[in-house]
Amino acid sequence: MEFWMSRLEAIVEQMSDQNHEDFRIWLTSTPTPAFPVSVLQTSVKMTLEPPSGLRSNLMRTYADIDTKELNDCSKPDAYKKLIFAFSFFHACVQDRRKFGPIGWNIMYKFTTEDYMVCVKQLKSFLDDYEEIPFRVL
Repeated sequence: MEFWMSRLEAIVEQMSDQNHEDFRIWLTSTPTPAFPVSVLQTSVKMTLEPPSGLRSNLMRTYADIDTKELNDCSKPDAYKKLIFAFSFFHACVQDRRKFGPIGWNIMYKFTTEDYMVCVKQLKSFLDDYEEIPFRVL
């Protein structure tokens, strides 16, 4: 990775006003001390942070839920209640991350993708079983 970062730095340093005006480089990166400072200084930086607080997290999660999706289950009442439970758990985990090592022994990001997999599994369990398999959930 060190080699690639030094190569990136050389490429950025060679850029000039002679490059096409529509030319852009889009990079995504996790924080790393190997990232060249000169590239950061000459870049426009964008970040996407999860909302802060349980209420904000729940509102963001619920904004992505379709009403049709909520009723598209063999047990819609139970599904809606369990969706709330998963959403609340997701919001708690997201909010707890701000406490760092005080919040968790091992850092784990319960991401939106993790949440979506849980919701799909929940729907599958509710549709496939006569009784709700709470122990599995």
